[in-house]
Amino acid sequence: QVQLVESGGGSVQAGGSLRLTCAISGHTSANNFVAWFRQAPGKGREEVAGINTDNRVTYYDDSVQGRFIISQDNSKNTVYLEMNSLKPEDTAMYYCAAKAPTGSTWAFGRRFGFWGAGTQVTVSS
Repeated sequence: QVQLVESGGGSVQAGGSLRLTCAISGHTSANNFVAWFRQAPGKGREEVAGINTDNRVTYYDDSVQGRFIISQDNSKNTVYLEMNSLKPEDTAMYYCAAKAPTGSTWAFGRRFGFWGAGTQVTVSS
């Protein structure tokens, strides 16, 4: 069973930076894509960034392109989301998720079925 644990959230002023970490265990070659999603109060969940853990190709939503960077460590056990130039509208609970062939969430052209519990990011103006 794939397990994901997020950390690194917190409160920051607009223009600041945070680095989120997603620790992954129990994954196999079938789970070769990891993404970050976020959900703000009263809004639906939206994809933020994704990475193919085999070839390190990355994908970004337009709202974070140029500000956020997704990366992984060489062991493929950790995925990071570096968030720069943060804006109040980036305030949300951030989740990492792993690809699953039968997952119910579709994003970045893939299905996601394994999720972490999330980490809160709050950006004040």
